[in-house]
Amino acid sequence: MILQVMSFNEFQDCKAVLDMLEDDEYVQRYKFYIEKKFEEMVDWVLKVKLEINTRPLPAYAENHRKVTLLELYLAVKREGGQRRVTDNHMWAVISKDMGLDYNDGELMRLMYAMYLDVLVYYYKVKSTQQTAAEKEVKEDIGDKRRTRSMEMDVGTSEQSSAEQGGAEDEHYALFVGNDWYGMRRLKQRKKFDFRRAEKAVNEANDSVHKHSRKGN
Repeated sequence: MILQVMSFNEFQDCKAVLDMLEDDEYVQRYKFYIEKKFEEMVDWVLKVKLEINTRPLPAYAENHRKVTLLELYLAVKREGGQRRVTDNHMWAVISKDMGLDYNDGELMRLMYAMYLDVLVYYYKVKSTQQTAAEKEVKEDIGDKRRTRSMEMDVGTSEQSSAEQGGAEDEHYALFVGNDWYGMRRLKQRKKFDFRRAEKAVNEANDSVHKHSRKGN
């Protein structure tokens, strides 16, 4: 089981655990293991990241009643987060949902602030950063694809223009000797010089007119 062998060396490891908690079915199935790993994670954040060694774990309410931090985290999350719970005066409800007394509501608020507030804050920051990074990668990929598409369109357009230009510039004649051979003599086609042909025709006409005048 991956959860059991996980260790905490950077906050990304904490994010991986908190991401698992998005799956309610997974949480219910492996709650016993998750509770232990959750407390281990909180302990790492407090001692390593915040350098706080004065907050004992496990956490206890009055009369030595254990407060399960995983349950506190999930209960507040279900109600929309710490700010919403505080604004709507719901800490007493959170306390009751955890099997404690309504009078322990204020204690739950303090415990959340002491043990979980910074953890949740960093989680939201990291999640936002990851979302932004993924969006940037997608946009970069999209830009590259659009650029390649535009380059291909330009290349196709230039090739088409070149082919059309070549078709307009090249004129072929199938005339050989006194006969028209059509497609059978396609390989023998030569480029036809219309200017030279026009000159030859004009010279022939002039010659005919000269001989005609001499005859008269």
